[in-house]
Amino acid sequence: MPTDDLPDTFHVTTDDQLRAVSNLTRHRIMGVLRFEPATITQIAQRVGLAKGSSSYHVRLLERAGLVKVVRTRKVRGVTERYYAMAARSIVLPDPGEGGPDVLMRHAVADLEAAPADGERHVRMAHLRLTEEQFAELGVRLEALADEYRELSDPSLPDASLVFALFHPTPREQAGGDAK
Repeated sequence: MPTDDLPDTFHVTTDDQLRAVSNLTRHRIMGVLRFEPATITQIAQRVGLAKGSSSYHVRLLERAGLVKVVRTRKVRGVTERYYAMAARSIVLPDPGEGGPDVLMRHAVADLEAAPADGERHVRMAHLRLTEEQFAELGVRLEALADEYRELSDPSLPDASLVFALFHPTPREQAGGDAK
């Protein structure tokens, strides 16, 4: 299924949809489907699940509207379904004050599960920016991610890019103005 046929975004708005994307296994299944459709068997192999477990998770994602059947074919009398993402990107609701950020939890879990001897680029930087600089950096990061998403080739190995630009909760500095 060409990605041109997909809507740009799917906004997660219901509790059922949020529960569906909050599960790490389903997050990984959506990762398999981000570039090309796949069958339950193909998904199970890529994620490392039994076919029954894979089918269960895909059905939950389908009921939530996050994935859909994009084609079927008969194989030895059985209908094989190919699933794909319902949109190019999924927009999650703001986690709210003190709420866990599902996307970042999944990113950390994926990073921890990645081969330790593989190439990685992980960095954390603490910055002090004006509101204008903060906004500009956010726009530039999103544009860079979009640029490389357009260059993505499904025949190449997966690579994940995650970034978070935020203002941390202010903390009172110990001992007055000590830095």
